[in-house]
Amino acid sequence: MSYGDPNNPYGAPQGQPQQPGYGYPAAPPAQPYGAAAPMTAMPGKVSAARTMLWVIVALQVIGVALFAFSAVAINKAKQDNSLPGLSDYPVGVIWAFAVLALAWLVWAAVMATKFSTGGNGLRVSALVFGILSAVLGVYPFLVILGIVHIVLGILIACFVGGADGKAWFNRARY
Repeated sequence: MSYGDPNNPYGAPQGQPQQPGYGYPAAPPAQPYGAAAPMTAMPGKVSAARTMLWVIVALQVIGVALFAFSAVAINKAKQDNSLPGLSDYPVGVIWAFAVLALAWLVWAAVMATKFSTGGNGLRVSALVFGILSAVLGVYPFLVILGIVHIVLGILIACFVGGADGKAWFNRARY
């Protein structure tokens, strides 16, 4: 049997035009050094986690302001001796909470600004931040804000710890 034989089952089909894509598909274009193309757009879940970090920053600004205002007001009331029940109230503890809230604010803001360039270390830091936010939200000073911190912390940890987060923070950078 020859190639031109119409009865050859292994030959080219006779009388039909050759269709493109017939057979094995073509290989994708090669990247330098055999690496995959770098991700250029942040996945939706990672972008949502960054937005949630900015929401936590806004809540922390409110918290710092409330703690500082409370500490100043209690200290003034103690000095005026207008409320005798406040004489034993430790104002330093309120200032310590204000400093803690400020540190939490700075940590969230730094992470949110580095999401587009950060690597796996930032991902781990965001995971720790989300878990700690959820745990510390269990003992809230304001119940509503505590619940919001719990939900946001869990979502940040899930979104950053998921497959999209891992792919984004471990992406190749050129």
